[in-house]
Amino acid sequence: MLHCESSNQIKQELNIMSDHDIIDQVLARHGHDGSRLMQILRETQEQLSWLAPATLTHIADGIGWPRAQVSGTAAFYSFFHTRQRGKYCVLWSDNITDRMLGNAELMDAMCKKLWLEPGRVSEDGLVSVNTTSCTGMCDQGPALLVNYRAIPRMTQARLGEMVGLIREQKPVAEWPAEWFEVEDNIRRKDILLGHGLKKGQALKAALERGPQAMLEEIKAGKLRGRGGAGFGTGLKWEACRNASGHGPNPAHYVVCNADEGEPGTFKDRVLLTSYADLVFEGMSIAAYVVGARKGLLYLRGEYRYLLEPLESALAARRSAGLLGANILGQGFDFDIEIHLGAGAYVCGEESALIESLEGKPGRPRIRPPFPVTRGYLDQPTTVNNVETLAASCLIAAHGGAWYAGHGTEKSAGSKILSVSGDCERPGIYEYAYGTTVRQVLEDCGATDTQAVQISGPSGICVGADEFGRRIAFEDLPTAGAFMVFDETRDMFEVARNFAHFFAHESCGFCTPCRVGTTLVRNTMDKISRGHGSPYDINELFKLHRVMQGASHCGLGNSACNPVFDTLNKFRPAYERRLKSLDYEPAFDLDAELSQARQMTGRDDAAAHLQTKETT
Repeated sequence: MLHCESSNQIKQELNIMSDHDIIDQVLARHGHDGSRLMQILRETQEQLSWLAPATLTHIADGIGWPRAQVSGTAAFYSFFHTRQRGKYCVLWSDNITDRMLGNAELMDAMCKKLWLEPGRVSEDGLVSVNTTSCTGMCDQGPALLVNYRAIPRMTQARLGEMVGLIREQKPVAEWPAEWFEVEDNIRRKDILLGHGLKKGQALKAALERGPQAMLEEIKAGKLRGRGGAGFGTGLKWEACRNASGHGPNPAHYVVCNADEGEPGTFKDRVLLTSYADLVFEGMSIAAYVVGARKGLLYLRGEYRYLLEPLESALAARRSAGLLGANILGQGFDFDIEIHLGAGAYVCGEESALIESLEGKPGRPRIRPPFPVTRGYLDQPTTVNNVETLAASCLIAAHGGAWYAGHGTEKSAGSKILSVSGDCERPGIYEYAYGTTVRQVLEDCGATDTQAVQISGPSGICVGADEFGRRIAFEDLPTAGAFMVFDETRDMFEVARNFAHFFAHESCGFCTPCRVGTTLVRNTMDKISRGHGSPYDINELFKLHRVMQGASHCGLGNSACNPVFDTLNKFRPAYERRLKSLDYEPAFDLDAELSQARQMTGRDDAAAHLQTKETT
């Protein structure tokens, strides 16, 4: 179901191979190249289950890197395990939309059935159960990952079957195939999803124009980045094209950012599932314009199940003369590799993604220099979103003027929205830029809506009085997420879930973000427990100001957005939890000593830090 015949053969061979033999095989496949460390670690872990200290030492020796550097990369990513994880590693998606669909109750039931605590490996070493950040299945949750294979639409009935299979130690590859079926749920198409182009049509048109003329068409089409920042694609490609390569082997690179980690976003998942050729064709057009011979698609670890289908699509393009040497007989050489991430939201930032591609922890670089001049392997690199690259095919096929004729003056073309939450028809909706929030709500069957989170936690939360606003760079820019919350939802809990997400995903590079996200999370938890005061509300506003102005990258700058927006628009959700007008500490030391008092059999005044008041 999930593995091809060759992988089954490899598994049989592994039974008679030592761990070192397995690692050596992986190292040889990647040419002992340290820049491919992420793939070496992933493939090794898939075969050995975890990354033991001896494993990391052997890999370090194999690529010629210091052991500490290899350990640093392995420790940075959530999906790499330097401790035993169990034969079955179960991770429940903990996005707010999964919470709304009952994931917490399902996870609790699973833990009780398996007699284990969340976050721990069972006593027999068989299974571990924990949470992970959004898995990109918000339209079909509750979802989970089992050994990093996605399973959507979890129910109590399926849960019982799954626990039985785990106890029987049945291999995941032999579990029911329908469990792993991920639906596209495309509800509305516009110019991109309904493109009607034939394979190779856009690339052929680009080659006929020539690189400079194709660049001018991209600029005339006013195409802007679809990953959230909205930077002009033509300007980025031009800067990369004009930059000189460096060193003895100068080169240019095209990178497709498919690290779709923003909670509530799943449009790229659908594009890579059903429109992979369009994405690869867009990468090829970008390469032709900037002068690149190699492209890399950085696929988020949660989409591991897409790796084999995408590799098959690349092989088909090579066979058709659309990839590789002398593409379409025009003397254009270009090929694409797929690199898998390992669970780090911050790698959605382009310079952090490049660090990860080079085998390092995904920490954002200090800029300048920018990737277009010094990016992957210190060479000029253009990093573009999946949707951006796919949209470039429309311009190649129809021209810039045609594309700019769709959408608004400042937001040309269309936008794909990932709609989830409280609506009858969650899924993928494509609209021309300029469409109102209200129109999307009507189309997806949302009723009694109190708020919509646009562009995920790092974006904007709009209330009912703002539903006339438009999806466009000049009004509500978005990377794609469109999370709907009806009147029954507690917007404080929505913001608290997002606060936990940012605290978990901070890379720790800069103090404002590392400390700030932790303080925001702790303050939200304190208010949730009924120990909050107006003082804490003021502290949240102060943290928002500090983090926005001092954080190193976009994660820290936007981490307080959901708290700030909900405080301003849904303040009663916070105030009804405030039990005191005065400051109240979050930690009660006297209460923590209760176990010691119980053990010693004392509860007199001298056994307390503060004498009890008498009447």
